[in-house]
Amino acid sequence: MDIKTLKSFITVAKHKSFSEAARELHTVQPAISRHISALEAELEVRLFNRNSRDVVITPAGEQLLTDASAILTLTDKAKSQVKRAHSGKVGTLNIAHLSSACLSFMATLIRTYKSQFPEVHVSLFEMTATEQIEAFKQDKIDIAFSRPLPTPIADEFIRHDIYIDKLVALVSQSHALAGAKQVELAKLKTEQFIIFNRDEALGLFDETIILCKQAGFSPDIISQPKHMQTLVTEVAAGLGVAIAPFCVSKLYSRGCHFIALENVDTQIPLQIQFKQNNHSATVHAFLNVALAAKSEIQRSMAS
Repeated sequence: MDIKTLKSFITVAKHKSFSEAARELHTVQPAISRHISALEAELEVRLFNRNSRDVVITPAGEQLLTDASAILTLTDKAKSQVKRAHSGKVGTLNIAHLSSACLSFMATLIRTYKSQFPEVHVSLFEMTATEQIEAFKQDKIDIAFSRPLPTPIADEFIRHDIYIDKLVALVSQSHALAGAKQVELAKLKTEQFIIFNRDEALGLFDETIILCKQAGFSPDIISQPKHMQTLVTEVAAGLGVAIAPFCVSKLYSRGCHFIALENVDTQIPLQIQFKQNNHSATVHAFLNVALAAKSEIQRSMAS
């Protein structure tokens, strides 16, 4: 019992005619007769009573008609679902992101994606860079928006820069430098520093220490928060100053002043990342949407 034979059977039942069935299926009547005879032989029942003028479906044929129609409907649905899955139109997508780096554009990006792929279930996870790497190891996420990966694992991933950020100084609005537009890092050498936790952002922590040493001092570190919002809040409270990517200005930063750093040209890329061996159509469809939005994201992060 195959799909082609069932289609012949259903078409004969619809037209109550072998010749009409052959015409609809663009074949010849003997081929339709062979299909029905083979089906009756396989099932060991008569499906139609026929004479020179009439073709009448039997009770056994009525039962097969119900089941065969359901089988063809499921077959058509399966074909459609396979094609939709192949084009990334169905499935699930787990996306991790750095909130401070993605806050201004993530909702818009997801809305744009969902407008094109409404049947894909999207889950968002706010994670630090370290948490994202661990989540990738456990296959808990498909895509990450994060900082450049550590060299030992970088080749395991496909990566695209979304925008390039810069480092700035953060001081409270009551700080003596709050009115400044630019500052030399050396002028902060007597300050107490709030630096993002090294375990969560190895590169940022080390880069801050290097820049301070190049400016002639070692920072007096009083706090190493694990969340950027905490860092911004501590600065706003006057607990110390910080060096951080400019994107943190998109967080709740009332009470903070952001100052450009003179002679510091460190680039802080935000990348979209996924595993080399992840060939999911949903992942690649989302990647295309994200890359198409790059210019708009870059404009939003520069303002």
